[in-house]
Amino acid sequence: MKHLRSLCVFCGSRTGADAAYSRAAEHLGRLLAHHRVRLVYGGGSIGLMGVMMQSVLDHGGEVTGVIPEFLMHREVGNPSLTELVVVDSMHTRKQRMFELADAFAILPGGLGTLDETIEIITWKQLRLHGKPIAVLSIDDYWSSFEALIDRVIEQGFADAGIRDLYSVAADPESLLATLDARAAASSAESSRRL
Repeated sequence: MKHLRSLCVFCGSRTGADAAYSRAAEHLGRLLAHHRVRLVYGGGSIGLMGVMMQSVLDHGGEVTGVIPEFLMHREVGNPSLTELVVVDSMHTRKQRMFELADAFAILPGGLGTLDETIEIITWKQLRLHGKPIAVLSIDDYWSSFEALIDRVIEQGFADAGIRDLYSVAADPESLLATLDARAAASSAESSRRL
């Protein structure tokens, strides 16, 4: 990876019903360590978060976790990370993760993951950032989300351009390649504006 130094990953605090989700999280963690891309994530040791975090650490990578104090017990906050940032609220957590990341990846998850996904895409729509975002749609997990975006456009609540706010990848390799290419393009665009 030439342009990514840190990647914020939003994903579930459960592993889900399909073992393919955990395999993808483990594989992504291994790739992040191999490419020396720091993982920024929600700080827990459970679910897909825990699988990915452990994979990064097991393969010699660096991990920054950001977790609200009230979730330290519930999501089993891990003090043995490269860095653990304990914050006061969910809002502060999202803001700090945003500040620490060059790009965002979204794996399968529940309501918390949906909240983070919608918010980071909305911030990009509002031009609060230009960082790349990619969804890892293992076994078409995010196909319903894509259908919802299409429905929003069809019903006149947004322009078709919102599809360009994020990318969809089917595997961890293509996810990282897409994010790195988009980070390069974003960096070149920023340089032209200076």
